[in-house]
Amino acid sequence: MIDLKLLKYLEEFISEERKERFLQILEERTYKITVAIEDVFQMHNTSAVIRSCDIFGIQSAHLIERKYGDQLDVQIAMGAQKWVDIHRYESTSTCIDALKKEGYKIIATTPHNDSCLLDDFEFDGKTALFFGTEKKGLSDEVLEKADGFLKIPMVGFTESLNISVSAAIILQSLTTKLKKECADWQLTDDEKIIKQIDWAKKSIKSIDGVLSRYSEDT
Repeated sequence: MIDLKLLKYLEEFISEERKERFLQILEERTYKITVAIEDVFQMHNTSAVIRSCDIFGIQSAHLIERKYGDQLDVQIAMGAQKWVDIHRYESTSTCIDALKKEGYKIIATTPHNDSCLLDDFEFDGKTALFFGTEKKGLSDEVLEKADGFLKIPMVGFTESLNISVSAAIILQSLTTKLKKECADWQLTDDEKIIKQIDWAKKSIKSIDGVLSRYSEDT
């Protein structure tokens, strides 16, 4: 149940400018596209992808950390990890199953498959974009379970882009396309309120004490 009273209480501890900023940003957020990152070795790459999610309005990201563990560098992410919902998994299958249960189509981003070029991509419901490791790309499991494949057109000798660059290009293109073609791309009113509460909590330094006092008063 959404606690509007809690939201009003928390907003007493943040500035009007910040409250307005939250509302502005939430108008551009979406759950229709999400990102999944599979076992990326370089910490700065995962962090840069999370940063791109925030910049392009992707509200959730999924990290498969089977091999390398926690791979977020807060300096590279530049605070984006506070504003994007980050879900962590110890296996690829767990991540895929969770996303499919939520109604997402699994789209594998790979330069080795000609199924769909970026400009030709068409939305068919909620989309989970999978990005793989720097050298080997996505695992066979993702490729086998994927509902579709996507790649960026390339005309040079080099056959692949750095994962963070690839993610930024794809997210910029697809979020622009999503807003033009899909009427229901935004968060619902309830989802916006949930994020307002979450972000307000993350903006208050002494949040534990604030929440304790709220509990006592209610």
